Amino acid sequence: MTTRKDAPEIAFDDPGRHALTQRCTWVSVLVNVFLTAAQVVAGIVANSQALVADGMHSLSDLVCDFLVLFAAHHSKDPADESHPYGHARIETAASFALGAILALTGTAIIWSAGVKLQHLDNLPPVAPLALWTAMLALVAKEGLFRYMLRIGERLRSPMLIANAWHARSDAASSLVVAIGIGGNLMGFAFADSLAAVIVGFMIVRMGVVFSWEALQELIDTGLSVEEVGSIRQVIIDTAGVGSLHELRTRRMAHRSLVDAHICVNPRISVSEGHRIAEVTRKRVLDSHPTVSDVLVHVDVEDDLDHDSKSQSLPERSELVRHLAPALAGLPEPHRVVLHYLNGRVEAEVFLAAEVLADRAVAGRLEHDFAGCLRACPLLASLSINYRQRVLPLRGD
Repeated sequence: MTTRKDAPEIAFDDPGRHALTQRCTWVSVLVNVFLTAAQVVAGIVANSQALVADGMHSLSDLVCDFLVLFAAHHSKDPADESHPYGHARIETAASFALGAILALTGTAIIWSAGVKLQHLDNLPPVAPLALWTAMLALVAKEGLFRYMLRIGERLRSPMLIANAWHARSDAASSLVVAIGIGGNLMGFAFADSLAAVIVGFMIVRMGVVFSWEALQELIDTGLSVEEVGSIRQVIIDTAGVGSLHELRTRRMAHRSLVDAHICVNPRISVSEGHRIAEVTRKRVLDSHPTVSDVLVHVDVEDDLDHDSKSQSLPERSELVRHLAPALAGLPEPHRVVLHYLNGRVEAEVFLAAEVLADRAVAGRLEHDFAGCLRACPLLASLSINYRQRVLPLRGD
């Protein structure tokens, strides 16, 4: 059997991914077409209810295979206006439908077998043909399981892996059927119908598991504690990130999405904060191949109430108007920098160097700015700075 080392994982953007998914599923389709026909016909001819039930199980596999083909075809479509995150969750919906089909099929088998168990005296004997057919199905389904699981692990596709384990449950059910038929041939009339009931329960259980896992993804259940911890550590170790106070994750079929709120030095520029966010995003994507996108929100305070406090503070235009009387008669400032911190505003006013060279003007500005601070309690501080442009030296 080929191992992961012999067959490396295939990247999510590999153009051959879809073709391999289709080829794997078409192999399953051909095997299940053959088994469905063989089991149902042999079960009817040999009077084996368990074999007919296993044939219906194979028929449900066939339906599931076509669901996989449909999902694989459409899930590879790129993002569009209606689906900005892409179509990957079509695979998740297919997995949910697959589980529902299994659960309904298993319930029907249990009901039918339960009715037969109440009338054992009227059941015809089972012919040996049923046993040979059950053994053939067991070998075929086990081989199909190993093949599909290998491909599913290479593609890291939960849909293919689910379909592979579905085939393994089929192999287990064929084993139970073979034992039940063998018991019937040895004189235990109830064994065949009892095997059908057991197969039904196995199918129901597998269907519930698949549907439950798909439902967890559809309701945006986060990644495991280990995965979240690993992503958290990568973010915290990024240069420029002071702390991380919110991290959210969710699955998108075989990929996952991450939202993170990082704190940076509040005195750096917007462009530097943006660069830190982009570096953080790249580090997470590079270290976690299953993560398809990372949204990094830059904060200046590790405070969950910071956003609500900032919203209640005055806007730039209002603050600039408040400072206008103190700056009257002076050249327009090069820039005014506002820091919204701790529920208040810290302002920095940058003037030309020659303006502050006049001690009388500088003294008046200090006096007027002090008055602005007293008149506006939301202003925590005012800084007057001068700006001196240093031109780059030209080479010879």
